Amino acid sequence: MMRARSSVTSVSPWCIKRETNDPRPEVLAIVLSLLFATLPAVAQTVAGDTFADGKDGAKVHVASGFVCPAKIGAFERDAVGESDPQAGVGFCAYGALDGVYGTIKLIPLHGAYDAKQSLDGDFAEQEGTGGKPVAEGNITVAPGTPPLVAYARTYETAKLEDLHYRVLFTGAAIGNWAVETTIEFAEPRDVPDEMGFLHAVYAAARRGIGKTP
Repeated sequence: MMRARSSVTSVSPWCIKRETNDPRPEVLAIVLSLLFATLPAVAQTVAGDTFADGKDGAKVHVASGFVCPAKIGAFERDAVGESDPQAGVGFCAYGALDGVYGTIKLIPLHGAYDAKQSLDGDFAEQEGTGGKPVAEGNITVAPGTPPLVAYARTYETAKLEDLHYRVLFTGAAIGNWAVETTIEFAEPRDVPDEMGFLHAVYAAARRGIGKTP
């Protein structure tokens, strides 16, 4: 699973002595200690460029306004970040018990959105590891006028006794953003959690995307 990226600006100790313009070792030592004490704050600021802190532990995707809560039903958030920094693609990753996972991808749009084409790389990866498509089509993912419809394709990756292990991919355009989900679950055991996650994500996208964080 993807994990959030973080970076820390590297500062050379040689620059500090020049900037302080004080050759005394004790002064240099004090400045160095202050620098290293502030490094975590620097990392936090860099990470916060993509996501800002929201209420109750939520992370707000700054560019789109989408809110990634700390929990979505049985799912707990375990990472946020950028899957493609150059393209400005953000993600929120969640996990639940028994190997159930959900990932939300936020993609800025610069034209018409074709969900099937956008997800083509994910489909190729599934098929390359033996996944078999078992369902495909448009599904309603959020109520409203009109209801929000997303493209969806489901792959079966394994079968164990009465459990079918599956991966559901969906994609829909909301404003100037595409919202895509990937949900790994076992059917029929995890279907209520899978559907709850899916509907909660797109309902949140309708409420939050395009709004000021």
